[in-house]
Amino acid sequence: MIIYNVTVKIEQSLANDWVEWMKSKHIPDVIATGLFSSYRLCRIFEDEADGGMTFATQYFCNNLDDFQKYQRDFAPALQKDHMDRYKDKYVAFRTLMEEL
Repeated sequence: MIIYNVTVKIEQSLANDWVEWMKSKHIPDVIATGLFSSYRLCRIFEDEADGGMTFATQYFCNNLDDFQKYQRDFAPALQKDHMDRYKDKYVAFRTLMEEL
């Protein structure tokens, strides 16, 4: 199992909007590619004194080929949607993991 983890720290004032948008639009669009079998959206507990809230979205796929197809064929447009909506209001990093 391959786990694609996307960690996002978003301005606290936008956190509720971001979570709702992720649940209603972005995550369904990612799952609709047919390349991921499931997902998990988590809030990361950390010091929020800087005004941001941090979340991790984990997408699960069966193999590296499926992930690479997602990266090649779907990720650029989906990431652009996110960037256009929340430009300059978040930071993100991505991690690819394999379940052992």
